[in-house]
Amino acid sequence: VVWFVLQLDDEHSLSTSPSEETCWEQAVYPVQDLADYWIKPGDHVMMEVSCQECYLRIQSISVLGLECEMDVAKSFTKSKGLLSLGNEAELCSALANLQTSKPDAIEQTCVLESMEIALLNNIPYHEGFKMAMRKVLSSLTPEKLCQAMDTHCQNNEMGSGTGQNNTVQSTPEPFYVLDVSEGFSILPIIAGTLGQVKPYSSVEKDQHRIALDLISEANHFSKETLEFWLRHVEDESAVLQRPKSDKLWSIIILDVIEPSGLIQQEIMEKAAISRCLLQSGGKIFPQYVLMFGLLVESQTLVEESAVQGTERTLGLNIAPFINQFQVPIRVFLDLSSLPCIPLSKPVELLRLDLMTPYLNISNREVKVHICKSGKVTAIPFWYHMYLDEEIRLDTSSEASHWKQAAVVLDNPIQVEMGEELVLSVEHHKSNVSITVKQ
Repeated sequence: VVWFVLQLDDEHSLSTSPSEETCWEQAVYPVQDLADYWIKPGDHVMMEVSCQECYLRIQSISVLGLECEMDVAKSFTKSKGLLSLGNEAELCSALANLQTSKPDAIEQTCVLESMEIALLNNIPYHEGFKMAMRKVLSSLTPEKLCQAMDTHCQNNEMGSGTGQNNTVQSTPEPFYVLDVSEGFSILPIIAGTLGQVKPYSSVEKDQHRIALDLISEANHFSKETLEFWLRHVEDESAVLQRPKSDKLWSIIILDVIEPSGLIQQEIMEKAAISRCLLQSGGKIFPQYVLMFGLLVESQTLVEESAVQGTERTLGLNIAPFINQFQVPIRVFLDLSSLPCIPLSKPVELLRLDLMTPYLNISNREVKVHICKSGKVTAIPFWYHMYLDEEIRLDTSSEASHWKQAAVVLDNPIQVEMGEELVLSVEHHKSNVSITVKQ
């Protein structure tokens, strides 16, 4: 973990240390491919630190034990160089696209965003989707078996009519599964392990496709089974189409919630198209989403959302002008570590039903019971995604790769325990607004 001390002069300095209350974050350099990660008190860690073209590099990590000399240290030197890149333009381009790789590397590399890594480590997410997909495919299997048996009987009848035995049994059609998740996703590979399934992935980046091929190969999963859907559609903006002219999808997976904690744009429009592309008994995942929220008092959210008076700006009158441009919703929050005081219990704010749209209500009022006296400064919210009535994914759980979001009130509201506050919730074109009725 790296931070800096800015030495203004001989007497004054500013530190970006995590122990300081500043606006700066810190940088984390992962240590990879050490022969032995174990260290104990008294050991020394050697590293090579360089700063070229204003870019800090940390590489050649070595762990030196008390009983070890320098020449027998457990060392790691990455011969190909850690994030070694050419000129500054190439570096900026690589960082912007999160594709920092060396062109002449022998092995194929794929650099994922931190949110995508967090998604891969989300065990409940993958287990939930696997169980839900298996249930849907199992419910559709008898229908497929009947179709195959009917075809087989017809063939036998035709064979007996001509005096010949037809022993050729037709191969039943596979189930078609489409994953329209944003970014990197291994759900199509998981779907492909569930039997006679033809999974399609909508990933756009070539490095993501290479990674999926490599994962398929490493897990002895035929690369020919997994298809990349964008290679089959003429217009990439029209991803939602039939798998074939005479076929429909058994399962369509939609990305409803962004990692930031907001609802994906145009998700209800995508759901409307998806419903028309499902076979009888087919499902959209998730089938519906419940949005939850609670009232909190959080000085941290207040101070990070708007300039607070003139004291913070050395008497300069900045707040009235800058605060006109403030964004009412804070995203990428970690509710579990957010300094705040809950003033109510969680309440359901909204329902988004992707399979049964007539259950959706675009405007509603929600009464919230106050459990603790204080000042309401914000309304954090999160979601429960129901793959079916039994399988639920909570975007606020510790295992979740999703972050949470919060509506920050312009003016705090003083509340007393036992009172009720009425919230007005409106959902329009994938945007949710939450206001307090007074």
